[in-house]
Amino acid sequence: MSYRVVWFKRDLRVQDHWPLTEAARQGPVLCLYVVEPSLWAQADAAAQHYGFVRESLKALDEQLRMRGSRLHVALGEVVDVLARLHAAAPFAALHAHEETGNAHTFSRDLAVGRWCQAQGVAWQEWPQFGVVRRLRDRRTWQPRWERHMAAAQAPLPQALQTPVLSNAPVWPWGSRPLPSATELGLDPFEPPHRQRGGRLRAEQVLGDFLEHRCANYRGGISSPLSAPDACSRLSPYLAHGCVSMREVVQATRKQLAMLPPQAKRHRLGLQGFVSRLYWHCHFIQKLESEPELEWRNLHRGYDGLREADWNPAHFEALSQGRTGWPMVDACVAMLRETGWINFRMRAMLVSVAAYPLWLHWQPVGHWLARQFLDYEPGIHWPQMQMQSGTTGINTTRVYNPIKQALDHDPQGVFVRQWLPALRHVPDSWLFEPWRMSDEVQAHCGVRVGQDIAVPPVELMEALRASKARLHELRRQGDVRAAKSAVLERHGSRRGMPGTNRDRRGEERPSARPKPARPANQMSLDF
Repeated sequence: MSYRVVWFKRDLRVQDHWPLTEAARQGPVLCLYVVEPSLWAQADAAAQHYGFVRESLKALDEQLRMRGSRLHVALGEVVDVLARLHAAAPFAALHAHEETGNAHTFSRDLAVGRWCQAQGVAWQEWPQFGVVRRLRDRRTWQPRWERHMAAAQAPLPQALQTPVLSNAPVWPWGSRPLPSATELGLDPFEPPHRQRGGRLRAEQVLGDFLEHRCANYRGGISSPLSAPDACSRLSPYLAHGCVSMREVVQATRKQLAMLPPQAKRHRLGLQGFVSRLYWHCHFIQKLESEPELEWRNLHRGYDGLREADWNPAHFEALSQGRTGWPMVDACVAMLRETGWINFRMRAMLVSVAAYPLWLHWQPVGHWLARQFLDYEPGIHWPQMQMQSGTTGINTTRVYNPIKQALDHDPQGVFVRQWLPALRHVPDSWLFEPWRMSDEVQAHCGVRVGQDIAVPPVELMEALRASKARLHELRRQGDVRAAKSAVLERHGSRRGMPGTNRDRRGEERPSARPKPARPANQMSLDF
């Protein structure tokens, strides 16, 4: 019996799933997820990602069972699994979504394509986001994004035929245990209060945001105090495909159309949210167009800027939340507990790593990828480079952690929540506790150097020195000359929603679209 394989990757749903819909239209379908040991061995993989995926797979199986099918699982490398499956029960075609992942998944997909070609198996792929494969001209990207988001969602298959297989290297979900995180070589730690996976939870989070929480989106997403509720919190569900980007865009625009005139805060929040959905795909397009930016500087003139100056002690202080800068250490503590912090605080962590600690972005990026439950390679790696100053087309953005604390946690509520040792420190010393005298420390019950670390560098001095090194490089003629090529390949274009130009020529998101102007590279400095 001829059948088709639908290979699920980071698209763990049945709704708006064109590979599944098209395969089901043509006959029996085997719905397959492959647990790939080499994928989980990558430096950006974490147990929390695996846990979220397992929860989402369980939900996916339940959705398939409602339609008369099952999710099947295999353990091994994808090409080997497909080869063994094809030998046991030949299939006509492989259906999947395109994936803009890390270098490993890029190489894996190339290998799958070669195998399909050699075996005469048709491999059909559909776009997952508003990302264009083999995009030749950035100027065509935005209208193509709009067409993708406005297109009809894939019809939901009401009944699925499943082939009857014997001696195949796959098994129905739940019929045997999956390998544990430890068996896959992952550190078993998971943030105890991370978001949980699955389609139902994605729908609940989306509905709650569109109907209620969006009112606080504009003005609420910068502070770590308000951001957990003001942000959509959809990012892990988009990253793992529990909900499609098209579903989110269409649902948001439908909600906007239904809002009464007096719901101004809701309207501004949803308009701002739509602009961020553009930027979500805009950044993934960068990695799709240039996969090398995961491991080398986007602007090659910055090669060697930090690579030779790696300081293990500085990295340990950052990753252990022992920098002595309370806002930084509180963010690391929140990440350990929840797997999430808001964008501004993420940018601050990268900035602190790149400037006062002078750490190269790639090892820091691998560490942060493991901390972020919503890790999306196409957003993560361009942001790592942008915040580290190696794109060559962005304004240098340095986040002073003391200023960030004063601006976004002026009463110290966030810092005291995540750093209990500082709960009795007076406001006047809270963000610079290393300046407390012995008498003040004794009064507060805090020992600087034990309960809170002493910063590894003098902040202002280190910031001045790091910016001077970067700006000296940026002024060099060959570095300036190469900037235009990077901008042409990756810069945003005129008319993209939610951008205007600041006085330095850099684009910034705004809540409402502005008239089109000549564009430069944007920044997500909300």
